[in-house]
Amino acid sequence: MIEQPTPIDPRVGGQGFDDLLRTVEELDTPDGFKAELIRGKIVVSPWSKLRYLRPMRALRRQLEEYAPEGHIADSTPFLFSFPAVERAYGPDLFVVEEAAFDADGRHADAEALSLVAEFTSTSTKDADWHEKLNVYGQLVPVCLVVDMQDREITCFSDPSSGGYRARWAASFGKPLKVPGPFDCEIDTTAF
Repeated sequence: MIEQPTPIDPRVGGQGFDDLLRTVEELDTPDGFKAELIRGKIVVSPWSKLRYLRPMRALRRQLEEYAPEGHIADSTPFLFSFPAVERAYGPDLFVVEEAAFDADGRHADAEALSLVAEFTSTSTKDADWHEKLNVYGQLVPVCLVVDMQDREITCFSDPSSGGYRARWAASFGKPLKVPGPFDCEIDTTAF
């Protein structure tokens, strides 16, 4: 596999969203890769680099402390479905209602998410800043884009049908305010 995300076109004749989602869930991706449904295509991209571990762990630990009641913070490769826009993403880090994992399926409903965080890489930066941000901005209360190349974290909040209405950023090493339902300040010195 190469460093760049690899799109897989649906079969000739087209598949519906449910069929594509099932295909994504059943893919046997190589170790270190994840599959998502982006722009109507199955995209296989590499999992985060080793140097991303510390900032991911630092962010997860801080968010766990302020997560809404009944929500958990994790960075395991779970898929969240956005059926209204026919997308399914596996955020690098997420905070979600723990009850979302009571189902038998292989993907969770994105409506259970209270926060997502995407850690950019050269192969995923475009999708993280555009495609995913537009979709998250219609539903997920808080989105953090951790730009590992520009060494900056941006917080988006107040979702609407047109996307997020609020945005602010901090360079690594500076604190970042995260609004409700978290109402906390993130220490980015470990980033």
